[in-house]
Amino acid sequence: MKLAVIPARGGSKRIPRKNIKQFAGKPMITWSIDAAIESGCFDRVIVSTDDQEIAEIARQSGAEVPFLRPAELSDDYATTSDVIRHAINWLAESDVSPERVCCIYATAPFLRASDLARGFDLLEERGADFAFSATSYAFPIQRAIRLTSEGRVEMLMPEQFSTRSQDLDEVYHDAGQFYWGRSEAWLSGKPVFSSFATALILPRYLVQDIDMPDDWLRAELMFKALHESDAALS
Repeated sequence: MKLAVIPARGGSKRIPRKNIKQFAGKPMITWSIDAAIESGCFDRVIVSTDDQEIAEIARQSGAEVPFLRPAELSDDYATTSDVIRHAINWLAESDVSPERVCCIYATAPFLRASDLARGFDLLEERGADFAFSATSYAFPIQRAIRLTSEGRVEMLMPEQFSTRSQDLDEVYHDAGQFYWGRSEAWLSGKPVFSSFATALILPRYLVQDIDMPDDWLRAELMFKALHESDAALS
């Protein structure tokens, strides 16, 4: 059995009600639910939330909400792994034991159904415990700088000052979309960002972090532009 779990608590602060705020004509969470269903990867798509309004919108969008998440897993300190373990254990009480569990973030409108399927294939082909989406940094992080308390500049890696950009290793960051995992890996608490995992590398234009109002506006403009481009090509 393959299970999708979409964590969506009601207490987002920087963008209030972010998980169900309208994004390009739909509640934000609906885009993640649509991608999960369209992928055909899952036997069940579950939303884990503590919020009745989110639960209702999730159901209207085609997901299941078989439980409301307890308060101790709905504050700022609860981790994604905590939420996934809770969902797996809750299902186990009903004698349901998924073998593969994919955490899908509720704020991932750029997530494509095809990438969910490719992520699952990577998990199986490479024998990994986890598979998640990632993308490359636009600028070599080995050349990153920071400001001191005196407002002066210093390099994070001064030893790389004279290294040519083309000679620096390309590095990547989490795309914040999905995390396939073997059920036993989730339950045992194995770290996702480790040698236990493999990554599906996405182009940067499909990865948009949405934490602040400015991020939201930028993401929505990019999203609409991409869809207009796709429509013109079809």
